[in-house]
Amino acid sequence: MKKITVIVIDDSALIRKLLTEIINNEPDMQVIGAAPDPLVAREMIRSMNPDVLTLDVEMPKMDGLDFLERLMRLRPMPVVMVSSLTEKGSDATLRALELGAVDYVSKPKLDIVHGIQEYAAEIADKIRTAAASRPRARPTAATPRVGHNLAALGNRSISTEKLIIVGASTGGTEAIKEFLLDMPPDCPGILITQHMPEAFTKSFAARLNGLCRISVKEAEHGERVLPGHAYVAPGNWHLLLRRSGANYMTQLSDGELVNRHRPSVDVLFRSAAEHAGKNAVGVILTGMGKDGALGMLEMKRSGAYNFAQDEASCVVFGMPKEAIAAGGTDEVLPLRDIAPGVLRHLHALGSRAIRV
Repeated sequence: MKKITVIVIDDSALIRKLLTEIINNEPDMQVIGAAPDPLVAREMIRSMNPDVLTLDVEMPKMDGLDFLERLMRLRPMPVVMVSSLTEKGSDATLRALELGAVDYVSKPKLDIVHGIQEYAAEIADKIRTAAASRPRARPTAATPRVGHNLAALGNRSISTEKLIIVGASTGGTEAIKEFLLDMPPDCPGILITQHMPEAFTKSFAARLNGLCRISVKEAEHGERVLPGHAYVAPGNWHLLLRRSGANYMTQLSDGELVNRHRPSVDVLFRSAAEHAGKNAVGVILTGMGKDGALGMLEMKRSGAYNFAQDEASCVVFGMPKEAIAAGGTDEVLPLRDIAPGVLRHLHALGSRAIRV
């Protein structure tokens, strides 16, 4: 069996040693090089041609983000970022995902040796996921992606009665951004579960809020779900939908992990099936694993209409594949077509309501 080959790039000798030990303890992967900075790493990449890189954000000689931007423009390859669990670290990590990194591993703030070792299984899983991913060259900063500015729904009852429920994991931060960029200001309320640690979700929502025509925020417990607003599940909390009279409301729960995740897409989807039924539109985007597949099936059985991202446009075709296999999806589309597809479906519902 061919092993996944990895080059570790980190200015800390201790981190290089710990990551090397964790990776080499796995039977299906091995470290073939460890570099203290991107300049040394560049020569290793040329000569060794690894399957995956792990890359620190803050390093001497060349910043990790600068190196990543050049790498993804000239030689796209799977990269897992290693960043600190801080506000500054989360902003840098989100920028790295924009530039094309597949995923990230968080460095613990204290007791790095035991903290990193506790993440060993997660690190290995993320390297496997990265090795199976489809890295893509990213546009330069001068040519940012712009939403389609799709037409407003123009039907207040549809915007108020319907909900859009979104789940994603690996590669999902960019997929969610592309989806939300196309949402008009009068779109139905949107609930989002993206697998992400608690230090990151507030920064993620704030970045989206600055880019989109709708309002985007980290969800709070017990707030009314409004049209033209998107609510992102906070890290380490399940996000659920509830009803209070005629209103949809958010609920946060610190219940057990589901599919090894909190927040879990299945938890959100099942609550939408129970409390929104046919008023929900489900969207499942790129991600590793099966979280959301059975919840989306429950949504479909309760009358929801569901979309899945297609294999070609996914960074990792895991969660959408499982949802399709379970029979929970109605349409499978490239990422760029999902928001237009959702709005087309909602427009059609509005037209039927008007005819009635």
